[in-house]
Amino acid sequence: MTALLDLPASAPVLLGIGVVERDTGLSKDTLRIWERRYHFPVPGRDAFGERVYPPDQIDKLHAIKRLMDQGMRPGKLMHHSLDELRALKQPAAAPAAPASDDMDYLLTLLRQHRVDALRDALSAQVLRCGLARFIIDIVAPLNRAVGEAWATGDLAIFEEHLYTESIKGVLRHAIASVPRRGGTPRIVLTTLPREEHGLGLLMAEAVLALEGAHCVSLGVQTPVADIVRAAVSQRADIIALSFSAAYAASGAQHDLTALRAALPASTEIWAGGTALAQARRPSGDVRVLSGLESIHTALAEWRQRHPGRSAHTV
Repeated sequence: MTALLDLPASAPVLLGIGVVERDTGLSKDTLRIWERRYHFPVPGRDAFGERVYPPDQIDKLHAIKRLMDQGMRPGKLMHHSLDELRALKQPAAAPAAPASDDMDYLLTLLRQHRVDALRDALSAQVLRCGLARFIIDIVAPLNRAVGEAWATGDLAIFEEHLYTESIKGVLRHAIASVPRRGGTPRIVLTTLPREEHGLGLLMAEAVLALEGAHCVSLGVQTPVADIVRAAVSQRADIIALSFSAAYAASGAQHDLTALRAALPASTEIWAGGTALAQARRPSGDVRVLSGLESIHTALAEWRQRHPGRSAHTV
């Protein structure tokens, strides 16, 4: 069981202002005003000069937003630490969701075949930390843990399937809640006919949607001719593809070259996954994404190349 864009454990997690806006419900204008007025948040800048925010600041923004929803004023909250903000929150009647790094709890639910409880726990994590952090901090490492357990025989095939379908359901529900604003670029997501794994593709769709891209998913195992037809009918700027470890690296290179030749020159191909990490760089002008964290840079570069078509400025 593998993901589309395997996230290196040591990869820094820095999210753009558009992602933070959609993830926290705080507008870009609000974030900029707070930055000037309260000296928080304190974003860094990426290679294109755009604001990027580290995890601790995003956690604090989530806490501030929750307290504002309870009627508190932001000026009274900014000077508090994250722990202090969490202490100010009224305790919930239901038991607290497991900590974001508590993989054992989620794996225990899976091994006990408590599917509804697993989905509830995962959904609670989306609400607790936001969709972007959920994917990077929870789903990516949990995918690795489940994959390793399946490979060593600690999980049966049906248990791995229960996990995959649970995660897919939670992600689809979360993606459906991301505001659609006619964003750019227009991206068609799918896999080639020999690739049946689609969880990583769904993770990438969630990150792309949060970054403001317009996403159209074809699901998995789409014939090349139909990918080309979809690219034309959807006016796709980019075709995004997933290649799991089950896909032969040499086959991935060959198939990407064939697809590149069949697509309009104006339609880019972005591809990621374990199979490509193990292969030589594909020929045929294909952009290989090294992980979920590389999506922000790839989109920023695309928008810089197409300034007239970008509706997302920072």
